[in-house]
Amino acid sequence: MNQPAPASFRNQVAYLVMALTLSALTASAQSTPGPDALNHGQEPRLSKPESRIVVSIPDRKLALLKGERVVKVYNIAVGAPVSPSPNGEYRIAKRLENPTYYQPGLVIGPGKDNPLGPRWIGLDVKGFGIHGTNRPDSIGKNASHGCIRLRNQDIEDLFARVQVGDRVSLIAEPTEEVARLFGGQPETVVAKNEAIAAPSDEARGER
Repeated sequence: MNQPAPASFRNQVAYLVMALTLSALTASAQSTPGPDALNHGQEPRLSKPESRIVVSIPDRKLALLKGERVVKVYNIAVGAPVSPSPNGEYRIAKRLENPTYYQPGLVIGPGKDNPLGPRWIGLDVKGFGIHGTNRPDSIGKNASHGCIRLRNQDIEDLFARVQVGDRVSLIAEPTEEVARLFGGQPETVVAKNEAIAAPSDEARGER
């Protein structure tokens, strides 16, 4: 008559079975795509579209895009004829909250008198950026020393939607893309008695 296997032997067999089962489950989990890679049998999900800022200098408008989708359009001020905004393709190089304004012999801390407003989005060209203003009456005009100005509530909104590395297109001439985004014909309006200097590239509170 067969005798029952000793308890120690049965424990060893149970342990071996459990180890083999865990090994198989681990291998299966490692070979199975995660939820981000699955889309109900369709193509794997792509990474989130990059944000891009498009500025029409003649229209004095700024569009924020996600991929090809227009997220929002803002009214802006651009450079005056004697100090035009630069034309070209750039990247966001820094984002500053509550920047300090610097000029030789002049330092203005954060607050209602700061020409940069509450946010500074610096481009990868020294001394130029997108910022708020203490002159909301200049919005919609060719008024700055080259930078792009937004109303303070608008720069706070835009600031929260972009990040370092995002593309910025500053466009000085009509293009098909500008027509698609903004439409219409630009009308030049020049602000008088402009007294605000272009911001230095230095500011406090860098993120």
